[in-house]
Amino acid sequence: MCTSVMYQNAEGNWFLARTMDFSFELGGRPVVIPRNFHFKSDATEAGFDTKLGFAGAGRDLKGYILVDGVNEAGVGAATLYFDGLAKFAEHNEATKTNLAPHEVINWILGNVASVADLKAKINHVNIVAIANELFKMIVPLHWIVADKTGACVVLEQDENGMKVMDDPVKVMTNSPDFQWHLKNLNNYVQLKATSHSSKKYGEFESDAYGLGSGALGLPGDYTSVSRFVRAAFIRQNTEKAATTSGAINALSHILNSVEIPKGVKADNEGGCDYTQYRGYMDLDEGAYYMQPYDDQTITRVVLIPELLNASEPSEYPLQTEQQFHSVN
Repeated sequence: MCTSVMYQNAEGNWFLARTMDFSFELGGRPVVIPRNFHFKSDATEAGFDTKLGFAGAGRDLKGYILVDGVNEAGVGAATLYFDGLAKFAEHNEATKTNLAPHEVINWILGNVASVADLKAKINHVNIVAIANELFKMIVPLHWIVADKTGACVVLEQDENGMKVMDDPVKVMTNSPDFQWHLKNLNNYVQLKATSHSSKKYGEFESDAYGLGSGALGLPGDYTSVSRFVRAAFIRQNTEKAATTSGAINALSHILNSVEIPKGVKADNEGGCDYTQYRGYMDLDEGAYYMQPYDDQTITRVVLIPELLNASEPSEYPLQTEQQFHSVN
């Protein structure tokens, strides 16, 4: 389970951010994949090649798997769970690039220079129903992809094939499908940042107790449906920060509203989903920021030439205990 949002600061720069909500410990850390890298693939012995360098959250599992990130062309992308609806191809296609679902982010960030470029290339990709070795299952995924112009799309592959849908809300969560989430927003047209006016009931005039009544009815639970509505409302009404650092700070506050603490979203087998990290992608600068659950300090990695032209990927460890700025 995850939530993703786009945000634009007052300078006109665009950012993509996400929470990674999962019960299985992913162990992700900031990773930089250099230009012209060859990936092994679970779909084909030949694997696939990339051209663009990128940074994101990932892990080396007999080959690097990233679940979100930003590339040097200003494209950001993230995987989100699409349980019960995702359906992938049963067989490879000789004329296409064949990928397992968990390899799609690597291909997008390594080969796509814009959302328009993605739309032109995605029909040449065949996503095959192949299990992820770590999870021992075919991971049901859909994807949000954005670029530094503010363009944003959602990719969903179901029983009717691949859909590439423009995302006017610039928010995405999990199942149901994206079009369902858009229609569901029609149930919340009463939400607003300002308070509702007083209302008469017979001879009695009711008035709100303080500010905030405009958000009455905003769902507060952790379902994907409620997180979509909550993220859309808060993103829409959060003021534009003046700087890049202000934008990351604003996104941190936006994602606070959908972050899942450990223990409050449990399953029937004793596990629980929680927000393992928050990732922030500066699409203008080509920088990736990662904020893990155990340490709210934000780690920043920039796509500098030394990393882009390296012969091997670069990894950066994260702290496993909260860090503090001590003043005495």
